[in-house]
Amino acid sequence: MLIGSHVSYGKEGLVGSVKEALSYGSSTFMFYTGAPQNTIRKTIDNNLVVEALKLMEENNIDINKVICHAPYIINLANDLDSAKYNFSINFLKNELKRCEELQIKYLVLHPGSSVGLERTKALDNIAFALNQIIDKDAKVMILLETMAGKGTELCSTLEEIKYLISKVNYKIGVCLDTCHLNDAGYDIKNFDSFLEQFDELIGLDYVKCIHINDSKNGLNSHKDRHDNIGWGTIGFESIYKIVTNKRLEDIPKILETPYIGENEEDKERIYPPYKFEIAMLKEGIFNPHLKEDIRAFYKN
Repeated sequence: MLIGSHVSYGKEGLVGSVKEALSYGSSTFMFYTGAPQNTIRKTIDNNLVVEALKLMEENNIDINKVICHAPYIINLANDLDSAKYNFSINFLKNELKRCEELQIKYLVLHPGSSVGLERTKALDNIAFALNQIIDKDAKVMILLETMAGKGTELCSTLEEIKYLISKVNYKIGVCLDTCHLNDAGYDIKNFDSFLEQFDELIGLDYVKCIHINDSKNGLNSHKDRHDNIGWGTIGFESIYKIVTNKRLEDIPKILETPYIGENEEDKERIYPPYKFEIAMLKEGIFNPHLKEDIRAFYKN
């Protein structure tokens, strides 16, 4: 199973990301090259990149299946403030260069929010920006993430993603997000039917990554609140069918589920759930004691 999670990228750079992924039993992973909420970025240490690549090779992690995620603050949809719009374009160009240095092939992008603009105009802004960023020599593919439709988010429908693909001069891909699809109104409990719909409208060859998340909210809620696997409205059985779907077995599956607090209200002492959720999905058996097991493991 090609599965992993979001991991950190700290003092050890990509080496630290690989080590964290291995500690969870992952066969792939996703990371940000800096904090997702800001644009502060450290220079990439090539020695750490070489060390990370060696560590991946020793542990059968394919660098071609590792995913990077662009920061949330990029918004290519709204050009009312030209300085902010151009900053987003230039910052995304820089993120692609950093991915090249790290030998990463895929960069996931939240397409953006219209924030007062008409949706087609906002979509055209995204396409225009991507055409400034991507050229025929691009070594890194941008993956548009399917969004929940919260607020004025774009790309909560497959039609909007298809529209962008048709407007961008060079090939881009898609990152499916199970929570976002559910919250946008797609019934992924019947996942094969959804894949047929996607294949007919866009083409399955565009899918290069899947974010695996349960949802705290119901179908078509447009909320975007992730939940732990089996604890939300999508449910363990449906998510298990997605991660084991033969049509997508070579696609990296990335968990972005919430950390577990010491109790439901605890926001400070929180523990990553990924080691346990990945094991649960590999075994194919829901663990109703998941949260207690996580707390016990990290407290000890």
